[in-house]
Amino acid sequence: MALTPSTMLALNTPLPGFDLPLVTGSRLNSTSLDQRPVLLMVLCAHCPFVKHVEPELTRLAQEFSDAVQLIGVSSNSLITHPQDGPEHLADQARRHGWSFPYLLDEQQSLATALRAACTPEFYLFSPDGKGLHTLRYRGQLDGSRPGNDQPLDGRDLRAALQAVLSGSPVNAHQTASVGCNVKWNPGHEPDWFS
Repeated sequence: MALTPSTMLALNTPLPGFDLPLVTGSRLNSTSLDQRPVLLMVLCAHCPFVKHVEPELTRLAQEFSDAVQLIGVSSNSLITHPQDGPEHLADQARRHGWSFPYLLDEQQSLATALRAACTPEFYLFSPDGKGLHTLRYRGQLDGSRPGNDQPLDGRDLRAALQAVLSGSPVNAHQTASVGCNVKWNPGHEPDWFS
């Protein structure tokens, strides 16, 4: 495990287009999303940092799923990390009661577009009034990490969600998420990542 921070994709970046399979077998295309905000969560099944935040992700899904389109995405290489395959991700979602779509980004195209660097990582896109969803928040869930005794309460992401939903500006001071590095397919690590 390599401790890795978010790259902090530029705010106001448009939501990347995607057409990816869900871990349950169907597909989700970004063109089918409605005008509610979109929260993309870069997750996986094996990372201890993701395991640490799973209870808070469940709470967030319960509280915000009506107002926000929550979407999980796993981009880890299935060549090097088969433990992040669709059956393991589906089991993770079942165990935690996650009903939000969980994408399998096997070709890592969405991770590349997001400049995703770690798991977990969070990207909140909000409608810009011109028909696009643009990035309002990227970074950590909160300051809690495995073993650091800080409360797992989602305070950073919750503040961003509440600001977007109330039409207020999101605090521009945003802290990078930290976790396990995204496991890139061998020979396909993005230039910006090295």
